[in-house]
Amino acid sequence: MSINITGHTGLTGLLGSPVSHSISPAMHNAAFEALGLDYVYLCFDVDTSNLKTAVEGLKALGVKGFNCTFPDKNMMCELADELSPAAEMIGAVNTVLNNGGRLIGHNTDGIGYMMSVKDAGYNIIGKKMTLLGAGGAASAICAQAAIDGVSEIDIYSIKDEFWNRAVHMVDSINKKTNCKASLYEFNDSTSFKASVASSAILTNGTSVGLAPKQDNCPVTDLSVFRQELIVSDVIYNPKETKLLRLAREAGCNTFNGMYMLLYQGAEAFKIWTGMDMPVSEIKERFFA
Repeated sequence: MSINITGHTGLTGLLGSPVSHSISPAMHNAAFEALGLDYVYLCFDVDTSNLKTAVEGLKALGVKGFNCTFPDKNMMCELADELSPAAEMIGAVNTVLNNGGRLIGHNTDGIGYMMSVKDAGYNIIGKKMTLLGAGGAASAICAQAAIDGVSEIDIYSIKDEFWNRAVHMVDSINKKTNCKASLYEFNDSTSFKASVASSAILTNGTSVGLAPKQDNCPVTDLSVFRQELIVSDVIYNPKETKLLRLAREAGCNTFNGMYMLLYQGAEAFKIWTGMDMPVSEIKERFFA
């Protein structure tokens, strides 16, 4: 792959920390090249302590748009000039469009996740989900799953800075969708075991198990794993987290966050360029 930088090249990229593991640059740059678009996608290691400064700089430079990943998704809501309905409901932004100097915050994570479930060969519509986490990615998954028709979602989270937002989101889901959402503390082991037992899918929406801390696992009670349970992880580095390995060894069906990344990226690509990402080509090159 060759990238020709010109005086008109549009800048896109990824803000977060860490970001050195991301395959987003390869994916987006290949898509730009395939469609003959004069864009480039780069990674910038930016955490919440300097996110505001970085965003102001990118805005001043006339960036076309950018993605946000952990830990910047929630703070980006405060920095955007405008939020899409999905981003406002979720309380997190993972895609930003610079629209004539106004930064419009979107969230494509939930769409990406639900597409990845379908791509993995599963149908969870009308079924129950147990979801770990209430941060940016988890909130997006929860909201989109409810919108798409998942019947019930039990969310398990620690009482951190995301807790109050999760309470609000659960209330919004219960009022605005036909899904029943409930929020529990992460250490409520009794209800967690009962929740997983009645769920079709267990999803890790946290960063627990992300490289370089791949020895960590958000589930300690391995008795919750059963053969008919689907276990998914938003993490894609490592490709098989400890959670997925233990679930697989217990006979569960598993899949990681690779295709969530692909499909959320395809939505972001369209927001920036107005064109469809050549998903089949990108999938074959980077996700096979």
